[in-house]
Amino acid sequence: MSGGRVAPGEAGRVSRPGDEDLDTRRAPRGATRSATSTGAPSDVGVLGGGRMGAGIAHAFLLAGSRVTVVERDADAASAASARVLESVAASVARGTADDDEAAIAARFATSTDVADFARAGLVVEAVPEDLELKIDALTRVEAVLPPEAALASNTSSISIDQLAALLDRPDRFLGMHFFNPVPASSLVELVRGDATQGTLVAEAREWVHAIGKTPIVVADAPGFASSRLGVALGLEAIRMLEDGVASAEDIDAAMTLGYRHPVGPLRLTDIVGLDVRLGIAEYLSSTLGERFAPPALLRRMVAEGKLGRKTGEGFYLWDAP
Repeated sequence: MSGGRVAPGEAGRVSRPGDEDLDTRRAPRGATRSATSTGAPSDVGVLGGGRMGAGIAHAFLLAGSRVTVVERDADAASAASARVLESVAASVARGTADDDEAAIAARFATSTDVADFARAGLVVEAVPEDLELKIDALTRVEAVLPPEAALASNTSSISIDQLAALLDRPDRFLGMHFFNPVPASSLVELVRGDATQGTLVAEAREWVHAIGKTPIVVADAPGFASSRLGVALGLEAIRMLEDGVASAEDIDAAMTLGYRHPVGPLRLTDIVGLDVRLGIAEYLSSTLGERFAPPALLRRMVAEGKLGRKTGEGFYLWDAP
């Protein structure tokens, strides 16, 4: 990713209030550990402005942080801006935001240049669940961050230690696994690598509380806690559908009505994305064994482009994205 900052909704460089020049965003390296009145970092970066990245940006904006989302090109940055600002507008309309829409938007910018993370106290990587892509993203971001800044990955399954092994400062790196959709979820899974500072874990817990969510802390292990449990249930539900045990609706109802799950495993797979679920299952299968082997039905649906809500069809039909 290279280029310049993009203001919400348009290409080109536009300054936030108080940013006199782009170079001043890259210079003040001593303020990266400052916090808002809520306890969130004053400056937060998010690499990747898809559904997850936009949700993470939204969460920190509502907590008072200045947030920069970096995307691969101007078109992607514009789309990310629209996602974030739409979520902000919805929060203001619901009365769940302390500031008005204009004040929140003034703290937000998008960019195509990771150098615009240079004054961030925290950067969360939220690119697709691909090992090589994440390694490339994390190493490029780390190169522009001051030593005291925190770097986190939103990975839902890839080993934090495996990612940290290629970083210069693995002690300032951890997993921050948010859940989809971020605005509606209340959990963030903090993944502690072997090299992660205990003080960083404590800081991250405070940040999660500051954005109104609950942290859990887990050791680095394949699938962590949430994905390992969630994928196991989702894969078994797909096998049951494949075997004709029951319809998708009835399998989901068994869990929502029988076990009081807020959403059934097949509908949740549609929300997460069948391609994302497949990638996690393949990784867990390679590390934990055949019990996580993806069902043939899942592979076939992904090959057919039936990825769930984002494509309009998965185990359910959805309104056009």
